[in-house]
Amino acid sequence: MNRKTFWIMIIVGLIILLLFVAVGNVLIVGERLAAVHVYLSYAFYALAVVLLYILILHPLKVIFLSPTFTIEDGVDEKVNAKAYKAAAKSLLKTPKLTDKERTLLIDNLDEDSLPDALKTVFNGSVRKTVDDIILAHSKTVLVTTAISQNGNLDMMSVIFTNIRMVKSIVKACGFRPSIANIAKLGINVTITAMIAENLEGVKFHEMMPSKFGETITDLPMLKTATNSIFQGVSNGMLTCRIGIVTRRYLFQDNRMMSQTALRLAAYKETFRLMPIVITDGLATFPKAIVSFALRPFKKPNPFAKGEAT
Repeated sequence: MNRKTFWIMIIVGLIILLLFVAVGNVLIVGERLAAVHVYLSYAFYALAVVLLYILILHPLKVIFLSPTFTIEDGVDEKVNAKAYKAAAKSLLKTPKLTDKERTLLIDNLDEDSLPDALKTVFNGSVRKTVDDIILAHSKTVLVTTAISQNGNLDMMSVIFTNIRMVKSIVKACGFRPSIANIAKLGINVTITAMIAENLEGVKFHEMMPSKFGETITDLPMLKTATNSIFQGVSNGMLTCRIGIVTRRYLFQDNRMMSQTALRLAAYKETFRLMPIVITDGLATFPKAIVSFALRPFKKPNPFAKGEAT
């Protein structure tokens, strides 16, 4: 068994597992609806099939049918030159490029400087577009998992949103990661979904300083709201990480960055994007609840009234 076959088997196994999880949840809901009326369950099953195609199968089809952009060592330079040219043509089909970037790619399409032109475009409009995609989907996961209060729904929300995020990143770049890296992304998404499902049982108020934890425990509504917020933030952070890893794989496959540069870029992007995800995501919650939930993590102001020295 060669390396590519191994990773293909991993991908197939993950897709089968994903479908089993989705179908299992659908059957559970369908049985409950059948107790109300059998035709209601039939309508739900029909809707589930449509949603399954829209949310899982179609995005996966887009990802796998997209071209790859992999630069290999020890091969004829003409082969790599064709890969660069194919990537440039794919990028020219995306609507997000500026006129200057399009001109840059067209002018260097048959030149040895094409790799540098591609790198410039990747770090320009493509990078901004991918960042926007990561932010939007991370905020979606934060809000939906904070509101749902159901482990199974959280898991499915994470799975659906992460698959759509990867699909959107692939479309924005014009190519997909290698088979091996898609398999690794699938493992990341699966682990993230399992974490999202089990966060429901975590009591975040118990991790806070004792006084705040006791106060929240005495107020059931605040206790629930605090747990919801931290569940959403945790899932949003994990989704943000998967988005960053996806872009890192795209850069890694085409050797546009060194391994050290990739690691540093991933850390920088995580710290750069997460405050925006948390701020924008929590903006949908009542301000008083958010302020109370985050109070234990705020630094005291030494110049506040009555505290000045």
